[in-house]
Amino acid sequence: MSRPPSHPSPQRSPHPLRERDFRLLFTGRALSLLGDAVLPAALALAVLRATGSTSALALVLGCAMLPKLVLLPVGGVLADRFRARTVALTTDVVRCAAQLFTGLQLLGGDPSLALIASAEAVGGAASAFAMPCLYPLVAGTVREEARQRANSAVATVESASKLAGPALAGVLVFTAGPGWAFLLDAATFAASAALLTAVRVRHVPLPKRSFRADLAEGWSEVRTRAWYWPSLIAHAIANMCISVLMVLGPGVAVARLGGEGVWVATLQTGAVGLLIGNTLAGRLYPRRPVFVANLLGTLFALPLAAFALAPPAPYAVAAYGISMVGLGYLNPVWQTTVQNAVPRTALARVTSYDWLVSLGAMPLGYALAPLAAERWDPAVPLWVAAALVATSVWTAAVRGARTFTPPGPGTGPKNAGPRSAGPQSAGPRSAPDETADPAGRDS
Repeated sequence: MSRPPSHPSPQRSPHPLRERDFRLLFTGRALSLLGDAVLPAALALAVLRATGSTSALALVLGCAMLPKLVLLPVGGVLADRFRARTVALTTDVVRCAAQLFTGLQLLGGDPSLALIASAEAVGGAASAFAMPCLYPLVAGTVREEARQRANSAVATVESASKLAGPALAGVLVFTAGPGWAFLLDAATFAASAALLTAVRVRHVPLPKRSFRADLAEGWSEVRTRAWYWPSLIAHAIANMCISVLMVLGPGVAVARLGGEGVWVATLQTGAVGLLIGNTLAGRLYPRRPVFVANLLGTLFALPLAAFALAPPAPYAVAAYGISMVGLGYLNPVWQTTVQNAVPRTALARVTSYDWLVSLGAMPLGYALAPLAAERWDPAVPLWVAAALVATSVWTAAVRGARTFTPPGPGTGPKNAGPRSAGPQSAGPRSAPDETADPAGRDS
């Protein structure tokens, strides 16, 4: 897992948190991640308290997910066409308003399901514009040789938030009420927006053309890279199979592994595993990052097989923790690879397609897993999911993914520049130094 000799070790450069702009971006991101980590438990309990119906909860979750999936490609185009900081700041304000509205509804004592679902739909739509902004924001505030450590730092604080979020949600829900969890989330978005106003982000403007042309160019950046599209298939398979475990895992834990506490221990162990993987990612950069990332993704076959076999609980819990170490490591590695290899002018659009494929596969797992479990046995869909993840190892063996080495600092794509139409267009290309132009910074 050593870094190629041509790439300066990230440990030899100053940590990106010493840089003012990334430090502000990181702080805002950490706050909003903590607020978001509180929300899932608070939303579930709030809706169930108000309606007593799991169907109502499914409706609210669907209202948040559907606009996110539909609008992700649009969000990618806007984040590339306009300044990523401006788009991210706007979405923080919108999400702040949506969560503030939901919190006040719940505190009012007679919440309307329709209004809560509408507010979550607005928040989901805003997320579609916010999610593609993260890669350009990091790439625009951090030098290439420090991006791995920057992505690792963001991933680490996200994992820490997932550890602390449920506990904080429980404290708020059972002492003050679920409405206060939404007010906390609104406050974190407001703080993130305030911090973003002070962040300077390097920006390369797109040439003026139609929205359709921008959308098509983003897809072209994906399909002409022999290392990228196999990875998207791997992401889709993994996320669909993860959703199978999230649906069936709790029932298996209760019925066959020892009770609710086993599932809680599984999730907590997974969060610790993510933290470990994130920490490793800040120190080790593989020579062939796409190959390693796709290979590590197949580790999720372990907990799927474990829950299908229903062994003693510690083995199932440990299997999930090991898979999360792999996920915690591969996510920052993948993010850094994309940031260094994809032209900055197309980065948000390429990211939006990644999110679209990854998130779009999850509802399929949510829908099919319970149907298969009812028809046969929960072990059947779990074994099928484990086999799918294991056989997705072919995505690591594809030549483009197996041999791809990202360009080193100073040689990577900084603007779109001339492109070739073939799959080798991901290779190093020269570009003028955009950092020399102060007009290219968000301010």
